[in-house]
Amino acid sequence: MDWKDDALILGVRKHGETSAIVEAMTARHGRCLGLVRGGRSSRMRPVLQPGNSVHLEWRARLEEHLGTFQIEADQLRAAHLMDTPLGIYGLQTVAGHLRLLPERDDHHGLYQAGLVMLDHLDEPQKAGRLLIRFELALLEELGFGLDLNSCAATNLKRELIWVSPNSGRAVSRDAGRPYEHQLLALPQFLLEAPMRDALHVGDKTGSVLLQEGFDLAFYFLDRNVYGPRGIRPPDERVGLIKKIVKLIDNES
Repeated sequence: MDWKDDALILGVRKHGETSAIVEAMTARHGRCLGLVRGGRSSRMRPVLQPGNSVHLEWRARLEEHLGTFQIEADQLRAAHLMDTPLGIYGLQTVAGHLRLLPERDDHHGLYQAGLVMLDHLDEPQKAGRLLIRFELALLEELGFGLDLNSCAATNLKRELIWVSPNSGRAVSRDAGRPYEHQLLALPQFLLEAPMRDALHVGDKTGSVLLQEGFDLAFYFLDRNVYGPRGIRPPDERVGLIKKIVKLIDNES
């Protein structure tokens, strides 16, 4: 059996004296592992770095086997990531999130979203928003998506400023006012333009709005993913968020 695909390298570990086992998120075959013979050679080491985009071919006698990778370089962004303030934390966070997915399940949208995020880690504001959207998309792919299209109580699409922690649905200003302290804030940048409440956005700084988004995504990740699986949230995510907020506040 064999197939070819584009991929993002998530991790590499030594195998024997000359080979390496590569973990990659592919465009259409999900997260896969494969053996790269000669992967520790001077020619292959710069290519087999987490964060790089590659073209790969997977081969195995049976589908359930580990298989081997033949890898060619595409976009070697690893060195650039190491030079950006958010690069290392951002890469580790993306990789950690993608590892929550079952192996070999196709998640093309998350693959694309991960690449977009990695290519904007030198822009703190944009990186923060992309991280939040990436995490909400991850929840959707895992079966725990939020519904931010209309109010859970009235079905109206105006003045949506909260999210119910129980249902994961948006809540409007009037419907949620009696329960304000029990609801999660809904950052307006997550809504389509006609649904945004400019008054709600205007009195908050960029880092505050982002923190609301980070808290929103984390609440549902912790409740639906980390907690049930008995795993702790990634420290890299905490480090990434701290750096994003600090850089944005320094720019203000």
